Amino acid sequence: MTAYSKPLPKVNGDNRPFWEGCKQRELRFQQCAACGLVRWPPALLCPRCHASETAWRIASGLGKIFTFTVYHAAFHPGFAAELPYVVAVVALDEGPHLITNIVGCRPEEVKCDLRVKVAWEAVTEAITLPKFTPL
Repeated sequence: MTAYSKPLPKVNGDNRPFWEGCKQRELRFQQCAACGLVRWPPALLCPRCHASETAWRIASGLGKIFTFTVYHAAFHPGFAAELPYVVAVVALDEGPHLITNIVGCRPEEVKCDLRVKVAWEAVTEAITLPKFTPL
């Protein structure tokens, strides 16, 4: 594995189960035990009912593009070789919205409501990133 030159996520006690899941190629999200809301980012309390009991569930990895932008300028040098690239908010079928990259297609093919599935990229020994590609 070559050195990764882009910013990496900050893993902490709240999001560790998510990133451990990604390493195993599973999208894991908190689900409220009281009302069933599947949420991201993780939190101590459910934003809907304020219950504190949660469980982590594995999502399908399927969703649709909610909104997106195409970057034509590299705001970090690590992204310069990938221009242009797409950053999108993907609405997962289970409910959470995730900011991610769209890969596996040309930027001009990306549109809102496009169905996508997770595509994993192992970038370091510890971090595997969930990106998405058209179905």
